[in-house]
Formats: sequence, C-alpha cells, structure tokens
Amino acid sequence: MPSPTQPAPPLPEPLRVAVADSHTHLDMQEPSVEEALSAAAAVGVGTLVQVGCDLERSRWAAETAARHPEVHAAVALHPNEAPRAAERGELDSSLAEIERLAGLPQVLAVGETGLDYFRTGEDGIGSQQHSFRAHIAIAKRTERALVIHDRDAHADVLRILDEEGAPERTVFHCFSGDAEMARLCASKGWFMSFAGNVTFKNAQPLRDALAVAPPELVLVETDAPFLTPAPYRGRTNAPYLVPVTLRAMAATKGMSEDSLAEHVAANTARAFGY
Repeated sequence: MPSPTQPAPPLPEPLRVAVADSHTHLDMQEPSVEEALSAAAAVGVGTLVQVGCDLERSRWAAETAARHPEVHAAVALHPNEAPRAAERGELDSSLAEIERLAGLPQVLAVGETGLDYFRTGEDGIGSQQHSFRAHIAIAKRTERALVIHDRDAHADVLRILDEEGAPERTVFHCFSGDAEMARLCASKGWFMSFAGNVTFKNAQPLRDALAVAPPELVLVETDAPFLTPAPYRGRTNAPYLVPVTLRAMAATKGMSEDSLAEHVAANTARAFGY
C-alpha cells in the first residue's frame, strides 16, 4: 500500500504528446478531483478513465465523468467484491445495476472485472467466475470496452474469455503476464495496459512482455493511488505520474517518447471509443 506520510512525488517534465491515464481511482486519492485533473493536465495527461470497483464506487465514477468531460467512467464489481456480494445474496441484483450504469453515455467501459486468486480463496472462485462471465455479457450487450483485472489467474481468465467470446474491445488492466501471454493477447487484438510496476527492479518478465507487445495495442495507466513507478515506489501514485511510466516503457521498447505517446493516445481512444 502507498504511504500517505511521505511527500508527494514532484511533477515530471511534461509530455510533448498528450496521453490518457487508462485506469485510475480518483475516489481513493487525497487531492480533490479538480486538483488531480489540473496536475495531470499540466504534464500532458489530459484524459482519465475513472474505474469503479463496487456499486458505490461505480456510481461515483459515472457521476464524476458526467461532471468532467476529460473523465470517462468504467463500472463493475471487482473480482474480490463478487464473493462478498454473493454472501449477501446481492450478486445478481448488483450486476443488474452495473448494466444500468454501463448504459450511461459517460460510461465507456465495463470493468474492472476478471479473476483474482491472490486475495480470494477457493470458496470464492465460483462467484468470481460467475461475475466475470456476467460482466463479459454486459460489455457486449452495452457495446462497451471490457477492462480485465487478472491476478494469479491467467489460465482461467483466458479460458473464460474464449468460452464466452471476448468483446470487440478488451483491455488487460495492469498487464501482468509474460511475453508468451503478450503474444497471445496480441494475436487476439486485445489491448495491454502497463502500470508503474513495469519500472520495478524485479519486473523483468513484465518488461519482456512489454517488449513484444505491438505498439498498436499498448496503453499506459497509473492504477493510482497504487503501483507508483520508480523512483517513487512506496509513495502515493496519481495520474500526473503517467509520464514517468511512459518514459520507462519507451526505453524498454526502444522507441522515442513521442512515438510511443502517439501510439498510446490513439490506442486509448480506440480502446474506449471516445
């Protein structure tokens, strides 16, 4: 978890080509939405995708996107929320509300959904998989992008996507697979969004995946307030730190900063349909 006791990282040098933060949680960050948007815009991050993880946060995402044209919303039950909703007997009713929210014009994606076997034990797998399949269907019915959370569950995520049929626009948020999985995703035309952990010293397999990911399918995100990029790891993340991650990504791919930024900007607009 990020530490709120350490000072916020400084604003990086602005990007020359504006990009989007394809996945952030403004509702979990200290500054006001207006302050966060202003800081991001100052460094060339002019568009944000605000992601919901439960009903309350999904409603907040939709409301915030309605007030701020530079913010787009994604709505879903996080994989770890699905077992909790099931225990309360509220999973199906919650999914129905997610579908209602997904139909709003400012909501461009259904997510983050998927599977997380790191925090949920065997007893929660069934409800996670049920919820994931339902979100896939919602994304297709509402013609929204699908944003996937995949933690320690690669094989089942890929299997369920094949069984259900992935939506036309599918995004692996905080991509965590290896080079082989990146090649598989590329063959399916799925977008891969990379976060600050691609800069971590122990993340060479992730950099290997980024190296083989086609520039036409790469996105950048913060997942703020989490996954703050080096050299600020351990501090609180925010959308204005996207340039730090993007520059590290460009170095990994052997591309210029501007060239990668141009790809990322176009890819994000294509992935989310704005």
